[in-house]
Amino acid sequence: MFGPATRPRRLRRTAAIRAWVRETALAPSDLTYPLFVEPGRDTRTPIAAMPGQTRFTVDLLGTVVKELRTRGIESVLLFGLPAAKDAQGSESYAAAGIAQQAVRAVKDAEPAMAVITDVCLCSYTDHGHCGLVNARGDILNDATLAVLQRIAVSHADAGADAVAPSGMMDNMVSALRAALDERQRQDTAILSYAVKYASAFYGPFREAAAGAPRFGDRSTYQMDPANRREALKEAQLDLAQGADMIMVKPALAYLDVIREIRAQAPSAPLFAYNVSGEYAMLKAAAQQGWLDEQAAVLEILGSVKRAGADQIVTYHAADIAIAL
Repeated sequence: MFGPATRPRRLRRTAAIRAWVRETALAPSDLTYPLFVEPGRDTRTPIAAMPGQTRFTVDLLGTVVKELRTRGIESVLLFGLPAAKDAQGSESYAAAGIAQQAVRAVKDAEPAMAVITDVCLCSYTDHGHCGLVNARGDILNDATLAVLQRIAVSHADAGADAVAPSGMMDNMVSALRAALDERQRQDTAILSYAVKYASAFYGPFREAAAGAPRFGDRSTYQMDPANRREALKEAQLDLAQGADMIMVKPALAYLDVIREIRAQAPSAPLFAYNVSGEYAMLKAAAQQGWLDEQAAVLEILGSVKRAGADQIVTYHAADIAIAL
């Protein structure tokens, strides 16, 4: 009565058959693992708001990244927590700063590990904002660019493969490209947080990176979560300024944006950041027995890849890589 074209279920009968027609594949090499690095020695500090995540001192990073490599993880994103903060975030660009030490430690232990560094001021300033501020608390865009240039060059000098400006300052990509090229660091790539929303899902990260603003919020420089067309414009601007790769952050609530950017710029390497709040809420549900954690993680990360992301920054990477 019905023709063969009406029976798609025959291709769902067994796991092996389903694998034949699976459209989206996820591998450990698709995942970038964020690492938080703190001052001191031989210390691992659990992050309460992010169960299973830890801040490490520099001397432990070699062991950490060697284990990640055995699981198939090929890239890390480093966040440094300085020993001291000031209004200028001066440790952010110090040659012996925490992030610079971390880059060297990772490269010494695992030269093949791709190292991305966060280029921002929020964890280094005593006020917690992503840029320099004046007496009224206004963000000073162009003055901040000069500091970001110093940070990016110092990270490149330490051996970073890519620098990732995340502060959403205007013209940050062109400023970093000019500084890197002037220092003969043309091989250092720029992964721009081109589309970074002022999201409620960043809460746990602020504990992890000790970077919560002491006054106001970040809505004057991060994007309004209601906006889609603005995201496309931001991505276009950063690619035009010389970004080698672009990022959408957060991932899960912005799958539509990931999809549209992929369609608009099909050849641009596209990252998506599965952020701390997305991680923490799934962990909380799993701890209550409300979700199968592994199945949920695979489904979420699969959806981000299916939407168009080439690479996913996720705190689940170290654990879920074993399942992959």
